[in-house]
Amino acid sequence: MGGFSAFLFWFLASHSFFTTLSFSSNTLTSTQILRTNQTLLSPNQVFVLGFFQGTNPNMYYMGIWYNMDDRTVVWVANRDTPLNKTTEFLKIGENGNMVLVDPSGNPVWSSNETKANNPLVQLLDTGNLVVREANVTDPTKYLWQSFDYPTDTLLPGMKMGWNLDTDTEKHITSWKTTGDDPSTGAYSFKLDKYGLPEIFLRNNQNIVYRSGPWNGERFSGVPEMQPDTDSIVFNFTSDEHEMYYSFSIGNKSILSRLCVTSDGQLQRLTWIQSSNIWTKFWYAPKDQCDNYKVCGPFGNCDSNASPVCTCMRGFRPKNQQAWNLRDGSDGCVRNTDLDCGSDKFLHLQNVKLPETSNVFVNRSMTLLECEDLCHRNCSCTAYANIEITNGGSGCVMWIGDLIDIRQYPDGGQDLYVRLAASDVDDIGSAVDSHKNHRAEIIGITISVAVIILGLSLILCKRRKLLSISSGKTDQRGSFPRSRDLVMNEVVFSSNTRNSGEEHMDDLELPMFDFNTITIATNNFSEENKLGEGGFGIVYRGRLMEGQEIAVKRLSKNSGQGVEEFKNEVKLIVKLQHRNLVRLFGCCIEMDEKLLVYEYLENRSLDSILFDKGKKHILDWKRRFNIICGIARGLLYLHHDSRFRIVHRDLKASNILLDGEMNPKISDFGMARIFGTEQTEANTLRVVGTYGYMAPEYAMDGNFSVKSDVFSFGVLVLEIISGKKNRGFYYSDTDMNLLGNAWRQWNDGSALELVDSSVGDSYSPSEVLRCIHVGLLCVQERAEDRPTMSSVMLMLSSEASLMPQPRNPGFSMGRNPAETDSSSSKKDESWSVNQVTVTLLNAR
Repeated sequence: MGGFSAFLFWFLASHSFFTTLSFSSNTLTSTQILRTNQTLLSPNQVFVLGFFQGTNPNMYYMGIWYNMDDRTVVWVANRDTPLNKTTEFLKIGENGNMVLVDPSGNPVWSSNETKANNPLVQLLDTGNLVVREANVTDPTKYLWQSFDYPTDTLLPGMKMGWNLDTDTEKHITSWKTTGDDPSTGAYSFKLDKYGLPEIFLRNNQNIVYRSGPWNGERFSGVPEMQPDTDSIVFNFTSDEHEMYYSFSIGNKSILSRLCVTSDGQLQRLTWIQSSNIWTKFWYAPKDQCDNYKVCGPFGNCDSNASPVCTCMRGFRPKNQQAWNLRDGSDGCVRNTDLDCGSDKFLHLQNVKLPETSNVFVNRSMTLLECEDLCHRNCSCTAYANIEITNGGSGCVMWIGDLIDIRQYPDGGQDLYVRLAASDVDDIGSAVDSHKNHRAEIIGITISVAVIILGLSLILCKRRKLLSISSGKTDQRGSFPRSRDLVMNEVVFSSNTRNSGEEHMDDLELPMFDFNTITIATNNFSEENKLGEGGFGIVYRGRLMEGQEIAVKRLSKNSGQGVEEFKNEVKLIVKLQHRNLVRLFGCCIEMDEKLLVYEYLENRSLDSILFDKGKKHILDWKRRFNIICGIARGLLYLHHDSRFRIVHRDLKASNILLDGEMNPKISDFGMARIFGTEQTEANTLRVVGTYGYMAPEYAMDGNFSVKSDVFSFGVLVLEIISGKKNRGFYYSDTDMNLLGNAWRQWNDGSALELVDSSVGDSYSPSEVLRCIHVGLLCVQERAEDRPTMSSVMLMLSSEASLMPQPRNPGFSMGRNPAETDSSSSKKDESWSVNQVTVTLLNAR
């Protein structure tokens, strides 16, 4: 029998804490058995694999521990599923995985399945339990390893962090109680991948301690991390594929480990051979200043001072009474309000950088470029280098409060904090030491230049005299100018008077600075582009606070001008509903007009519904929820909001989907507000997308809430069928989607309309009810169509009495003179948007 065909098991009968008899080899094959009173040793007998007892004498766990210390367990396989010593056993499964099973053969714990042909299980001297193929050229090519599943201990060579390709994460978590209960405890030590990565010690979800970000040599909040190639070498890797922290041991005779204790302490322990004990090399939290946010926003904690909390220069305690009682958790507030143009920066030295989960990061910028960008962005409160090696490099900028700063006598980093100019004293008024240094260099350079210029003039004068006397003229180029500092960001005036938007301040909406949007979208980079339509491009972005956004940047040549822009902003800012997209703010600077929306992970409905490779994601349950969600959003617009609003451009590309596939209606540039008693209106400017427009609107310019109902009906039939209405024809009947749905309804074969990718998981009665509702909504006469309140009632109740639909509008498709290719071409020209915008069509 090939693979792991033979069973490997331990029959759990020992009553001692650890088994003691060693196995004859450090590997196990499919023909070998490890018995109850045996253990598996690593090659140099550093580590042991076996079983140990928990709190209850009848609870056993499979684990790995140090051979020289029978009480230091570093890994547990079944920490949350203990074994019954008299019944359960370990076997090698046919799928190439190790499995702990109960008497009924049900797995209690198992390693991942592998495709091993000739498997071998081995315990390495690193403490890593691996499964690999026997007799391979590369013995380090593991099919499974325990290092990928750490418990409470980080060993040398073990990675803690993120695999960004698979979006999987590894961290360490404490035992429930020290020594006898290895089940998952309350404390975890986990790398946060956002912003500038750092590691947090948490008690459940509450942060207890943070390491500070990696600065190229160590974590900013751990000055004790001094790299030593003879002992412990620390490593931090961050690229597009992975982000992790690890450490290695230069001297193989040294044993060291990092663990989280059940009482919430992070410890680095080192084995002392002469004393046969583990000594605490480093631990955290070790003093009051290690406690997270102990001095609050803009507070600085110094464990060598009393009291430990102080406010930075230019700040005062927010709650003076609590501050006097040694409670600094409320933090500090500014003495003087900032004035963006004249603000300066206070240079703090030897500090643990503030929390960096929500910051702007650019690894290619210099400190001077970082200062310039921070100074120009009025929201920036501080900046610093990312790395301190080789004189410093990279830029990290904070927006908002600075949290969890502490002062060190030595170590830490430089931090530059924004202050009002009046709060920076005379000594620091040159903004900071690096700027003073720059000023000194400039001064020296100018002095040297003046001397050189003077000497040059004297020489030129002498040469000119010589040239005159010899009849020659000396022609020279001008002195080269010093190169100006070139920044990636473009500076735009915030003067709205020049943009024709003097009255935008009545929108009651946050106004974003253009530089902030530029940073968030990486200067509107191509890789952040979500889609493009007739009115411009939509970009994905991330604000410095960590909020993901979608930015709609209107094209300067687009049909959507000032009025449409103001209309969309004014409308959507007044609307609040779970099925309407949220508008965070806008930006008006010179000829730039931008809208800042919430970012929705699954983008637009059409990008999934009409994609053969993705539409299977939308099972019937999700499709029905999307239909109901759109209906709820329209009901709010038509009846429940403060205004009666007609959207006028409801279509699949204007339905956005969040991470849970919940729909949100977007793009209100063409929407119109109706008066309380108003039921319809007329326009000479028909806008929207053919295939979704109601007949009375497309032909005569009349629009009402019933126009939106028609568009909704088209959407319902598209969601059910997975096919577009426009450009979707049946060769035998020359019909579009509406005509075909109407024919199948009358033929009694309406269920054939269902998208084949849905499979058989749908409820026939629910599908038929939705088709019925869709056909009622697309009836040719507006007065025959139901209101959205009636639609919601019909969708939510099987018992509701529903009228029979009449002939739908535009049920016949193309002009007979048109060819398939021309029809397809027309369809593309009428709807080029893949995100949220529409094309205008003048009548």
